[in-house]
Amino acid sequence: MDNRWNKVVYKLWSPLYDLFFNSGIFLVARRKVFENIEFTSGQKTLLVGAGTGADLSFLIHHDMDITAIDLSADMLNKARQKYRSSNITFLEMDAQSLAFPSNSFDTVIANLILSVVPDPNRCFGEIIRVTRQGGQIIIFDKFVPSNQKLSIFKRMIRPIVAVLGTDIGRRFENIVMPYRNSVSVEADLPVLFDGMYRKILLRKKAMNNE
Repeated sequence: MDNRWNKVVYKLWSPLYDLFFNSGIFLVARRKVFENIEFTSGQKTLLVGAGTGADLSFLIHHDMDITAIDLSADMLNKARQKYRSSNITFLEMDAQSLAFPSNSFDTVIANLILSVVPDPNRCFGEIIRVTRQGGQIIIFDKFVPSNQKLSIFKRMIRPIVAVLGTDIGRRFENIVMPYRNSVSVEADLPVLFDGMYRKILLRKKAMNNE
């Protein structure tokens, strides 16, 4: 799975994405993700992997500057059509190579992106880099639960699911491990499908060399 293939896959997904991932149980799950999240007036927020804008309905009413990026122009156009606001900037961009200076955003939201990008460790490193010291990182995604092994069935279908543009076998613990000195995990909560989908809140630590 690489970005060229992802562009093809999510071009095909764009007309149907909201039907599957912005309704029903996924809409309920997104509400849980944004429960008790504090946003301050005027803050800068980055939405990584904005897709069709499924998360923007939970952000648009806050008085803040939102930058929404996605690799797929087709998905991003869907979001543009739904949310026409001077507070939102839409940019086509690779989440693995964010074109922003370090420490640019107060909050970075990375929902359903670390299971999609070809290199989740690189993507996570970029997310941390552009978050300001003391800033928050919000993640909603599917990972293998830390206390479980990937089932035989999921191991069998993992290559098939990958063709559809996502990976069901990644572990957040492996992604965050190289960055333990940069972020602290403030919450890690099961949200959907017996803990397969989790809400993870992180805080970027202050670094003497930044």
